[in-house]
Amino acid sequence: MQAAGVEVVHGPAEAEVARLRSLNGAWRWLLIAASALTIFLCVNQQFVLRFFVGFTPLNTEYYYALVLVMLPFVFVIFPAHGGARLDRVPWYDAAIFIATVAVSLLLLLNIRKAAELGWEFNGAPAGVVWTGYVMWVLLMEALRRTGGWGLVLSVLPFTVYPLFADASWLGPLKGTQSTAAQASAYHMLSSESLLGIPIQAFAETVIGFLVFGTALMMTGAGKFFIAIAFALCGTFRGGAAKVCIFASGLLGMMSGSIVSNVLTAGSMTIPVMKRTGFTSVYAAAIEACASTGAVLAPPVMGATAFVMAQFLGVSYAQVAAAAAIPAALYYFGLFLQVDAYAARHGLKGIPRSELPRLRDAFREGWYYAFAIALLIFMLLVMKRESHAPFYATLLLLALNQIFNPERWTWKTLLQFLEVNGKTFAELIGILAGCGLLIGAFSVTGVISSLANDLLALAGNNALALLGLAAITSMVLGLGLTTTACYIFLAILVGPALEKAGLNKMAIHMFVFYWGMLSSITPPVAIASFAAAGIAGAPPMQAGWASMRVGSIIYFIPFFFVLNPAFVLQGPWYESLYLTLTACIGSIFICGGLQGYQLFIGDLRTGGRMEWPLRILLIASGFLLAAPGGGIMPLSHAHMALVSVSVLVPTLVLTWWFARRGRSSVVAP
Repeated sequence: MQAAGVEVVHGPAEAEVARLRSLNGAWRWLLIAASALTIFLCVNQQFVLRFFVGFTPLNTEYYYALVLVMLPFVFVIFPAHGGARLDRVPWYDAAIFIATVAVSLLLLLNIRKAAELGWEFNGAPAGVVWTGYVMWVLLMEALRRTGGWGLVLSVLPFTVYPLFADASWLGPLKGTQSTAAQASAYHMLSSESLLGIPIQAFAETVIGFLVFGTALMMTGAGKFFIAIAFALCGTFRGGAAKVCIFASGLLGMMSGSIVSNVLTAGSMTIPVMKRTGFTSVYAAAIEACASTGAVLAPPVMGATAFVMAQFLGVSYAQVAAAAAIPAALYYFGLFLQVDAYAARHGLKGIPRSELPRLRDAFREGWYYAFAIALLIFMLLVMKRESHAPFYATLLLLALNQIFNPERWTWKTLLQFLEVNGKTFAELIGILAGCGLLIGAFSVTGVISSLANDLLALAGNNALALLGLAAITSMVLGLGLTTTACYIFLAILVGPALEKAGLNKMAIHMFVFYWGMLSSITPPVAIASFAAAGIAGAPPMQAGWASMRVGSIIYFIPFFFVLNPAFVLQGPWYESLYLTLTACIGSIFICGGLQGYQLFIGDLRTGGRMEWPLRILLIASGFLLAAPGGGIMPLSHAHMALVSVSVLVPTLVLTWWFARRGRSSVVAP
């Protein structure tokens, strides 16, 4: 399928990231087998199939089995350094692979006895302790290879923190100290560290949704969603950019993967954006921002959302429902930014003759709707989140074999398992290592005292604490992945915000949202860098442009913490009212940010008054969008009244300057 003259990139690998090693021969077959075994273990556990006759594995045994199967592949898929060869596995990586298998197997064989005798707290045999030391080192190396030096240097000091937690110089971080043996046993054997919330989320729900997302992309859903987006949005002003937002939003709802979104949608939309007048830097920035929303958009979202559900102790369906309004505001704000930019710069849409017809696009991919509908029904109605993606995948594959001319073959199935295997390995490498972070704060018991100290630092002011949390998340996001950033903040800042009286779901959504923004925030900005590679733009320039393009989305997290009705933690009519006022307010915020006010025109007609008018539009729009009630001293009505008192005269002035500017242009 083609649209606007550009061939969509799709397929099992979807333009694999270059840092991954290509596995061949026995290594590839081992990865395929490990991927199949991971899916089998998950299905057996979630559906209670009891394939292991006469033996019922503990949850911790199941978690360790996943670590045993997938963690060793981190060291053969991700090379040790930038200069390593990508076409073969060197001897030292093969040796680390074998060592990881041996260590994981030894710990797996001891985990049941550890649970019976309480080894995670005391009395673990020396052999288990030393095996734990080796695993500790391996987990940090896995973190380095999957997340980079920034991640491992952020996590490593905290993993060893229990060894000197009683030191007076730690101040508010002072806690209960452990010996090296005690820390090793706790990290490797307890359900609060290596086997803690991140790995539990992976084992219980993430695997199924990864399988569904991969199946969706490999059956051609990427082509379908992009064609629908071109048919619906292509003719509007700045149409290529709006297609990018719409397509990336649709893809993100299903895949939950930022980089995959960039590579799939961006390979098609970025060239068209450039052809229709957008600069390469701006085109990359739009795609990066649009794809970053993937981890926030239900029903699938990203791996971080599943970790959040584990942290909160709620169903994933509740997290997905809570994310609906924030995701809608995210994409609405981005759409308004792009529309104002296109209007200010006179960028046109794509000619209808170059676009696919909506009817043709639906005819080719109508059956995707059934699989997606089944997934949503099982999530929201049946509340079977661990089963839903597997049933949806089976239905999708059955419909694909019946109605899609490009049916799967055995070769496709092997590619499907290989792609999943690489994703499983990467996530295990990151989540297992980050689990030690949680374990460190758990064993020292420092969280409660830290929350009190943060509240005292903020003067018991919830708004000041929110600002502190935003700044902290911004700093952490510069060097961490979204999931790692969320875990840090959920541990360090979350309890303090809860003690300040804020809604728990809103707090974690706030933290999640800010962690997500690291994907477009330099110097990490992984989404911006991936998009820059497609656009042929300087990566760092694309990163800074992404922050400018998505500037409104930095405001939105504060809205749903100030009033949790934004995350459906209140009456439905209040949620509806706040969503409407936020959308209207966003129109004026974006008008001020981009210098073009919808329904009025270009603000450059104001001359020297342009920037004062823009600032007033941003301020009044923010007052309208921000909720009243909750911790705010003003009610909804008071907030609206204050906003209107500023907004009306500003709009009158803006309209007058715009009219005068148009008159001067047409005057003889």
